[in-house]
Amino acid sequence: MSRTAHKHAKKAGKKTLAGKKAHEEEPNKAAAAPAKPVAAVSDRQKNKGDDRRRSETAATAEPPPDAAPPVEEPKSAAEVMAKKQRDISVSEFFLKNRHLLGFDNARKALLTTVKEAVDNSLDACEEAGILPEVCVELIQVTENRYRVIITDNGPGIVKAQIPKVFAKLLYGSKFHRLRMSRGQQGIGISAAGMYGQLTTGVATKITSKTGPKKKAHYYELQIDTRKNEPHIVKDDEIHWEQAHGTRVEIELEATYQRGRQSVDEYLQACAIANPHVTFRYRIILLPKEEKPAADAPLLQNSTTPPPQLPDWIVFERGAKELPAQPQEIKPHPHGIELGMLMQLLKNTTARNVRSFLHSEFSRVSDRVALEICQCASLEPKSRPSNVAFRESESLFKAINDTKLMNPPLDCLSPIGEVQLLAGLKKEVDADFYDAVTRPPSVYRGNPFQIELALAYKSPGKPKGEERGASAAERNNESPTAEEPIRLLRFANRVPLLYQQGACSITKAVQGVDWKNYGLSQPRGQLPMGPLTLLVHMASVWVPFTSESKEALAGYDEILREITLGLQELGRRLSVYLSRRRRDLEAQRKRDYMQLYVPHLALGLKQILGLNDKDEHKIITKLKTMLERTHLQT
Repeated sequence: MSRTAHKHAKKAGKKTLAGKKAHEEEPNKAAAAPAKPVAAVSDRQKNKGDDRRRSETAATAEPPPDAAPPVEEPKSAAEVMAKKQRDISVSEFFLKNRHLLGFDNARKALLTTVKEAVDNSLDACEEAGILPEVCVELIQVTENRYRVIITDNGPGIVKAQIPKVFAKLLYGSKFHRLRMSRGQQGIGISAAGMYGQLTTGVATKITSKTGPKKKAHYYELQIDTRKNEPHIVKDDEIHWEQAHGTRVEIELEATYQRGRQSVDEYLQACAIANPHVTFRYRIILLPKEEKPAADAPLLQNSTTPPPQLPDWIVFERGAKELPAQPQEIKPHPHGIELGMLMQLLKNTTARNVRSFLHSEFSRVSDRVALEICQCASLEPKSRPSNVAFRESESLFKAINDTKLMNPPLDCLSPIGEVQLLAGLKKEVDADFYDAVTRPPSVYRGNPFQIELALAYKSPGKPKGEERGASAAERNNESPTAEEPIRLLRFANRVPLLYQQGACSITKAVQGVDWKNYGLSQPRGQLPMGPLTLLVHMASVWVPFTSESKEALAGYDEILREITLGLQELGRRLSVYLSRRRRDLEAQRKRDYMQLYVPHLALGLKQILGLNDKDEHKIITKLKTMLERTHLQT
């Protein structure tokens, strides 16, 4: 090898060794300091690396303080509205719409609270087979705050159910069954506690005992309105002398006023419709402050004796037997609607349509079910869930075209004509009483029955004020001939005191032409006269217009039954008034003739030349003739 070649080879080896050494030291140099650019890198690659480093530096660097924030894309109206949507509990709804439950004013709130508690007590006692004894006590705490205490002798409530019964809306055992009861929806007593909680902040206090050898459970409850769940403030076991029963205490803002639409009238009406119940009632009001006279001396260290508690007002029971216990029944097919029929066909456990009709409805025997299937041109053995829309519509038409028996009466517990008349005679002073009971009917598959009674007082007799009657007796008097009649409305033995104009009972009374029955009546108004009219609807499901249960909805079937009952009562009243007018006319003629009997006897004496003894005989015979004529008529 030449010297020049050897020199070049030695130089290349040194370069290779230096490159290898630089490659091994590159990571350490990168960690210690930024690497120097390699001379062999091209200008284009160098520019790309610089751009990449500048972009990374700009991304990680903070924006200057005076820089404008990045502009976000505006959200659509639907997205903004979607964020505001949330669930609403039933407690929140009724908290803002308490007027739907009967708590729209302070006076009505007091009555609604008493009504809901009494209804629950009577239902529990009757279902347990106990003659009810209900105590109602109203205690005035401040000028506009009252404590309502309702105590009954019912079966009591088990511990696990107490919080849900009294502090959860739409919780109960009566909504899904077809049998007559006062309560229906599981709202009332919980709503009363919620109203007390809203207006006073005081928890509802419940004491319940299920047996004489068991301890009583004491709860203080409030409602979590956002979740519609009970909040237990206090849970304890206490000693209670009563053998069994329930005591409810609610403090609320309210006002008390005697007269119509008051707690007093409600309990009196309850006593009329529930003769098997004993009611005890008292109200403890704060003493009125009496201002001393200007010249009266001031008494030092004077002590005022504590006021005595008022006596209990007792409405004694008039019957010692409970009314017949209503039984749960199935819906009647004549009152069912097409949509409900389709839902039943979908949810039934029956294997075929024939057994479906027999098992899901009342008054449908196996023979009648087969007749309905044949009328609808439907195979009796077809599965109910496979029945199409057209077939269900033909089945619905066949059901309505088939003649069926009326629904069974054992699901209802009407008051009865005897008890209605006894209650009216006890509470209303009148000369003529009568009652009518309509046969049971159906609306929307629900059996119902209408009962009516009236009390008519002959005009011209002295009023209670003139004969020294008490305030309670004057409150129950029939109106005068120049006043509208007094209408008493009941639903399942519960008095309806408010929303009279919105009730179908009132509309039915206004729709009858009472002029045909001897009473005057302005157009579209209640008739005028000294008449007290009572209308009661007994049903497995009363169609109230709102949750406050104050007026009946205007179903055609209900209006028709009430109207027919009113017309029957009107005819009986017309017969009485006609007979009364004839009697009055005959009495007027007899009085007129008796006025001229002495003159007639004197004329006969003068014409016939009779003595005084004969004159007296003629007068006696003429009066006897008038009396005989009166007896014959």
